[in-house]
Amino acid sequence: MIYTRGKDDDAEQVRQTVTLCHTVPHYGGKRWWMICPYRGIRVGKLYIPPGGDRFASRKAWRLGYQSQRDTPRDVPFERLFRLQEKLGCERGWGQYPRKPKGMWWRTYWQHMERFGKLDAECSSEMMNWIGQLSKQSE
Repeated sequence: MIYTRGKDDDAEQVRQTVTLCHTVPHYGGKRWWMICPYRGIRVGKLYIPPGGDRFASRKAWRLGYQSQRDTPRDVPFERLFRLQEKLGCERGWGQYPRKPKGMWWRTYWQHMERFGKLDAECSSEMMNWIGQLSKQSE
């Protein structure tokens, strides 16, 4: 693959070879994979992070997932935000979702029950955090 990295005077032509291979799933057909140019491992995606200069696997770049960086205090907020996105609502504590068009009411009420529990967890985490801050300021 050949691509241009940078802009104007800093532009650089990069030539990188990516080997392909395939497997045959039990249900038929072919599943194509890429071989990471640096680690030599079979992967489904190659990444080029900000500041990176070549495509490589997640392992080669030592990239983690967002969930690996979340603190225990962030977990209920992230779950709440994912549910808000699923319901077509803006992400944010205090944003109340409406029923998306085409969703069954029964399904919506199941999501809203979960929403209520997650909102309560977020409130509890926030109160614990405020309590810790007030202890530190004393």
